[in-house]
Amino acid sequence: MVISQQEFLFSVIKRLDITKNILAAKIGVSLHTLNLWLLPEDSVEFVPMPNEIEEFIYKQLLCNISKSKKYSLRDNIALNGKNHLLSVDQFDRESLENFFRVADLMKPISRRQKISRILEGAVLGNLFFEASTRTRVSFGTAFCRLGGSVCDTTGFTFSSMAKGESIYDTSRVIGGYVDIMVVRHPEQGSVAEFSRATNIPVVNGGDGPGEHPSQALLDLYTIRTEFSRLGKSIDGSCVVMIGDLKYGRTVHSLLKLLSLYKGLKISLFSPPGLEMPDSIINYASVNGNCVDIKSSLEEGLDGVDVVYATRVQKERFTNPMNEYFDKKFQIDLSKINSNCKKDTIVMHPLPRDGRPGANDLSIDLNNDSRLAIFRQADNGIPIRMAIFAILLGVITWLIIHYAMYSGLYLLTLGLTILLSIVCNIVYLGFISL
Repeated sequence: MVISQQEFLFSVIKRLDITKNILAAKIGVSLHTLNLWLLPEDSVEFVPMPNEIEEFIYKQLLCNISKSKKYSLRDNIALNGKNHLLSVDQFDRESLENFFRVADLMKPISRRQKISRILEGAVLGNLFFEASTRTRVSFGTAFCRLGGSVCDTTGFTFSSMAKGESIYDTSRVIGGYVDIMVVRHPEQGSVAEFSRATNIPVVNGGDGPGEHPSQALLDLYTIRTEFSRLGKSIDGSCVVMIGDLKYGRTVHSLLKLLSLYKGLKISLFSPPGLEMPDSIINYASVNGNCVDIKSSLEEGLDGVDVVYATRVQKERFTNPMNEYFDKKFQIDLSKINSNCKKDTIVMHPLPRDGRPGANDLSIDLNNDSRLAIFRQADNGIPIRMAIFAILLGVITWLIIHYAMYSGLYLLTLGLTILLSIVCNIVYLGFISL
């Protein structure tokens, strides 16, 4: 769990819109026991909640709730009353679809077909304590496209943490300088620490082997967009995930989001020792979804709709594991042609290792239309623009902007047509002379 037990339980109470007494009754414990679970983890009387209770809450209470219409999308995905985005756990099916509608509004702006300044004057703190290229630049670009400005910091070496400053102090100080923070940190749970120390929105840009919610959102948005083009539905589709499923935070978050859909067949194929954690498999095994582990890549690829490949996260290993870099885990053109359908889409969170012998997603797929990795990367901009607009509460201004833009466009078009008619009349009059 990326968030603390206390935050999780308070978020459940908020999402279900119930009291502590009712929650205690629903999960079959006394109010006293629930209160012990709700204590901060550093409290002397704190008691860990059993895993069975957590699974019951996910499967029986959260999966079927429908959020009240009186709440905004920002309120619906809020975490313990704060406007952070730390985990995909914050979404249900309805809020996810509403989120994607906002991303759809952002697409013309991300493609420079329209201009918006709804974040003019706002400042983003991009705090990346772990190497990143795409995610950091993508978040920065998304914020700038909406008129904001960005302050970047990269790596521990160039931060005050190298001098021994705590996460709490860093968060409190930076939170006084900027309006929203995106944080990437190599330790799982560290971004949640940042969020607890500040009242401004915090976005999880990746916390070690934990989660990467914005990547999962853009991945699912890509599947949704590609399927829409192909006339397919995510419900009932077949997905295979290949590679490092233990340390690959992108697959952790994506599998959780896929659990919101129904009747999926999800196959997992990974090197020994790098299997998907059981807790996430259990999380996804709801709504009639079948999650199974394949013994061969060919078996996993057979007739699937989505191939999601990941590189081995060797930077997370304490000891070198070169034996995991085996060619049988590589996705290349011959395997795709032999086992997949003509409308299968091939995805990868990037970066992929294109060096000879790396056995990552092969570059021989670059000219194949089924390769969606660059369309996938492009979708990161509207998705992250949507995150900023929602967390900062400017969706209404965006809609007003669109209305004004449309009105100005129609006015300009009308004036252009009128001017054209007048010019033609003058021209014809001149000819008749």
